[in-house]
Amino acid sequence: MISNGRCSGALSRSRTQAEELLGSRGRIRTLQILAESGELNISEVSRRTGLNYTSVERHLVKLVKLGLVKEKRYGKIRIFQILFQTLTVRFEKGGALVMEHTQPQPE
Repeated sequence: MISNGRCSGALSRSRTQAEELLGSRGRIRTLQILAESGELNISEVSRRTGLNYTSVERHLVKLVKLGLVKEKRYGKIRIFQILFQTLTVRFEKGGALVMEHTQPQPE
C-alpha cells in the first residue's frame, strides 16, 4: 500500500504518484497491457498498445520509478513485470487523492 491517507507526507507522495499515473493515457494503457499479460518486453508492449518504442520505454521507466513495475534484464533483452495484484486510485472527501496497490500472491 502506498498511502493510508493518514500521514500528510505519505498522502502528498501518493497524490503525486497518482497524478503521474493518471496524467498519461499512454502510461495507463502500457500498465493495462502489462496487467493483462504479466510480463512483456518493450517491443511487445509497443505492438499491443500501438505506441512507438521510445514512448513505451519512457512510460515503463516512469512506472518502474513509481514502484508499479519491475525490470528484468537478460543480456540486451529487457522484460517488464507488474508488481501489484490490485491498483486502486480514489478521491476522498476533502480533496485527498490516494493510490494503493496490493502485492501479488506468491506462486
